[in-house]
Amino acid sequence: MPETAARTRADVGRYVSDAWRERYFTACDAVYALGAPARSEEDVETSFGTTHVYRYDTEDRAARFRTPVVLVHGAGSCSAMWYPNTPALSANRPVYAIDTPGDPGRSVQREPIHRPEHAAQWLDETLAGLGLDRVHLVGSSYGGWLALNQAHLKPGRLASVTLLDPGGLEKVGLRFFVWIFASLFATFAPKALRPRLAAWLEQPVLVVPELRAMIRTAVRAYRIRRPAPLPLSEEELSTIRTPLYLVLGKRSLLVHPQRQAERVPRLVPGARAEIISGTGHGPQIDHAEEINRRMLDFMASVD
Repeated sequence: MPETAARTRADVGRYVSDAWRERYFTACDAVYALGAPARSEEDVETSFGTTHVYRYDTEDRAARFRTPVVLVHGAGSCSAMWYPNTPALSANRPVYAIDTPGDPGRSVQREPIHRPEHAAQWLDETLAGLGLDRVHLVGSSYGGWLALNQAHLKPGRLASVTLLDPGGLEKVGLRFFVWIFASLFATFAPKALRPRLAAWLEQPVLVVPELRAMIRTAVRAYRIRRPAPLPLSEEELSTIRTPLYLVLGKRSLLVHPQRQAERVPRLVPGARAEIISGTGHGPQIDHAEEINRRMLDFMASVD
């Protein structure tokens, strides 16, 4: 898809140049190679742009007929971030990983989707274009807001929602942005210091060379053009009836874990909430085996 299609709007995300876009794709491909190989890739046309989707499958015939999983990544990243999860998840059921328009990746944004109703419409059109009528939706960080928003506004295709240290529960505070910038600066630290900084910042990006290169390239290659999403109100959360599983890092700086672990099940009937010790904002990366097992157990209980 020509990059010039996205240059006509000042309020949509874009690459700074075709050359930087290709450099980012190369960095992404190195991260994809750490996970399960995608069986296929597909572009889905929506009212908001072209959504690029990766599909993962297993040789287990029975697994192919289970309710599929749809993965929605965090802000400033792409679906390559799911490399620790695609092997285990796709061994159990079909998996679709979506590049969100407005973030670096292979999707092309033509209209903004930051308004809640637009985000829900975009994701519903994407699922419809994939021919998916019932899915287990999994979202991390900003992808968690997208998943939570979908459960509120357009839940018809959702079998369940899993939220991994998600946005959408409370206003993003200064402490989170400080952590983001500190983590970015730490990617430039000498190699010998990175493991210590990774432990201090709860930032696995620093000790995975391919992931570190992808994040650093994204910052230079892509310009995100959207405001931070507003959290859902208690009234909005209380409308959700989709089975919901909330996973929070004990040292999360995006939300207050204990507060949300108590609040969400009170507002969303039947919601399950768990706090994972020894992690911050990326439990599915630095505790991948445990989180994969928990997610699959939850999905099986819903099915």
